[in-house]
Amino acid sequence: MPDTARTLPPDIEIARRATLLPIAQIAEKLDIAEEDLEHYGKVKAKVSMDLYHRLDDAPTGKLVLVTAITPTPAGEGKTTTSIGLCDGLNRIGKQATVCLREPSLGPCFGMKGGAAGGGRAQVVPMEDINLHFTGDFHAIGLAHNLLAALLDNHIHQGNKFDIDPRRIVWKRVVDMNDRALRDIIVGLGGTNNSMPHESSFDITVASEVMACFCLSESLAELKERLGRIIVAYTRDRKPVTAADLKANGAMAVLLKDALKPNIVQTLENNPAFIHGGPFANIAHGCNSIIATKLSMRLSEYTVTEAGFGADLGAEKFLNIKCRKSGIKPNAVVIVATVRALKLHGGVPLKELSKPNVESLDKGVENLKKHIENIHRFGLPVVVAINHFSSDTDAEIQFIKDKCAYLSVKIITADHWAEGGKGAEELARAVVEVVESTKTDFSLLYPDTCTLWQKVGIICREIYGATDVLADKKLRDKFHALQEAGFGNLPICMAKTQYSLSTDPLLVGRPKNFDVPLRDVMVSAGAGFVVVLTGDIMTMPGLPKIPAAEAIDINKDGEIVGLF
Repeated sequence: MPDTARTLPPDIEIARRATLLPIAQIAEKLDIAEEDLEHYGKVKAKVSMDLYHRLDDAPTGKLVLVTAITPTPAGEGKTTTSIGLCDGLNRIGKQATVCLREPSLGPCFGMKGGAAGGGRAQVVPMEDINLHFTGDFHAIGLAHNLLAALLDNHIHQGNKFDIDPRRIVWKRVVDMNDRALRDIIVGLGGTNNSMPHESSFDITVASEVMACFCLSESLAELKERLGRIIVAYTRDRKPVTAADLKANGAMAVLLKDALKPNIVQTLENNPAFIHGGPFANIAHGCNSIIATKLSMRLSEYTVTEAGFGADLGAEKFLNIKCRKSGIKPNAVVIVATVRALKLHGGVPLKELSKPNVESLDKGVENLKKHIENIHRFGLPVVVAINHFSSDTDAEIQFIKDKCAYLSVKIITADHWAEGGKGAEELARAVVEVVESTKTDFSLLYPDTCTLWQKVGIICREIYGATDVLADKKLRDKFHALQEAGFGNLPICMAKTQYSLSTDPLLVGRPKNFDVPLRDVMVSAGAGFVVVLTGDIMTMPGLPKIPAAEAIDINKDGEIVGLF
């Protein structure tokens, strides 16, 4: 969120004024040869999978995971901090690359805006990245909807597998916030239009195809994962998969080029891989394994980001992505702002710029809980206070004093206003922690725990809940998935990002709350079990005043209003 007390041009203007290097020159910094690039214009490209596989046995650099406190309307700046830290590391002599997710068009035209950073800590070309980029999301949406079309066609053409139309679990997707598509009926209009049945749309970033895409390391693995996707159940309750419908080969064809990671640059001409984009509140919230591992094989330091607060993105990064890929962070940066911590302490949004040390006494509890959670994984933490001009020395010192017993470095960073220069102190702190700390990384739970036990561990240890609530029908679904052989899979929780609990109004560090579960489903291709809590939606809606209303194109063909 922009700091209005320090005037900078709009993000889009800063990005346009930047001097971008040809993407081949950026790639050279990582020793990527021209023949391993597939150009999408002058300043963005895809990197060949041949290079990725040639580097299978290459030594890897250090990995820094950036996460945050529980998000607030005051803004935290996790992506901005990731980019600023990358630039700061390069400024102090460390060869660093940032790995981010691709933005979804839904939030871009909705309330959240783009996801290319902000101020003087951005990845560019910002307009391309926030819009269609290299077409990856369109390919994922097409592959997902091809499977839906083939499923409906199978039923229309005789239904050899005896699929029960009431037990179709494969929805459709579109990369836009559209609440009108949450519940629909398809197949109306007569016998030529397939079998009528209830259906719905998810946003593309919630698609299991997106998860398969981000967790695969080769086209062959992607095709195999896609084939395991369960799309429906027969009348005698047997699962029907994409492979049963002979759909996974064609889906993989649509994703063949998208699987190659995208390379762009920061405002300071440092390399950035941006690839994949599952949401962290309804999916696993991390960029692709391919992009992260490629960066680690080519860079001294890789800075990557996990979506929303550490209870969502970071928990899934560590319990799902690390479990499946074998990677582990050397350190975790938790981003906070004084403003956001005051809001967690009960200060109204309009009064956040006023000094208020007292409110931090309650608000800092949220930060402390996230630090404790990361320590639970055996990882060292650095806290980055994303600086606003309204912050006082007394407020920052209060945060440091309250967290002193946790033995973490708390660094004020000014990358939004100053770019990499403003993140040099943060970069030095991260390097010191990485190079002086031996990590003792451990997963939150073993594969051998039951699905129900895994959910309980996440809810109690990460969220701080008292109990987990589910009716008998839902508990029976857990038992059925366990008995069907899915009990060894990790859990992907779908939960509001605005609270450690499932109630978005419970800010700070809530106590004495339960977690009500709404549903559970297996993502057999992705290799995890999704648990829906509270009233979380897999298709977001637009706000009363969508960002789209301010986005336009002027007489000179320039985009305006994009942020």
